[in-house]
Amino acid sequence: MASLGALLSLSICLLLGHQTLAKNDAPCQRSKWNNGFNTFVKRHIRSGTPQGLDKNDWERYIRNNGGCDRPTQSFLHPSELEKVKAVCSSQGGKTYKENLCISQQKFSFVTVRSEQGTCGIRSVREENKYLILACEELDNQCLPVHFEGNPQDIKPDNNARGCQDPQKGKAPSFKMTWLWLLSILVIIIYGH
Repeated sequence: MASLGALLSLSICLLLGHQTLAKNDAPCQRSKWNNGFNTFVKRHIRSGTPQGLDKNDWERYIRNNGGCDRPTQSFLHPSELEKVKAVCSSQGGKTYKENLCISQQKFSFVTVRSEQGTCGIRSVREENKYLILACEELDNQCLPVHFEGNPQDIKPDNNARGCQDPQKGKAPSFKMTWLWLLSILVIIIYGH
């Protein structure tokens, strides 16, 4: 009987863990990560970034402000914060895939590539591309939580629906998985 209880407990833990780590399957669904937008801003829309493309300036900036552990970093200008947030709306973005939206206009930003853990800068370049952002609902607002690379310079599909999910505020749809089925089966068989 103890092994039955352990199996049931393990099934429930796996089930709960699976649900909390799941990525949203559409933009603008309730976020499972409360600090997502703040982390996005801290990583990509920093004030005081170097004005030019000098490697030494960027190395000094990253070393002093954190980020040596990230081999690729992209920085948007702080004055564009509202335009960046608008990518997560039907006015500024189109649905791309999963919880990603793509901007309807190009943005200029700086991409810095470094040797991971050393802050040694390999390259600094200005890019002008459509932004691909993960957009999730936080405090009743759809906001960017992740900057996705766009190495193929993908453009938005004009036929795609706007980024703002028409089902805004509703919980993601329930999906039956094998783990759910296993948990229910265990409860039915051994729950009496």
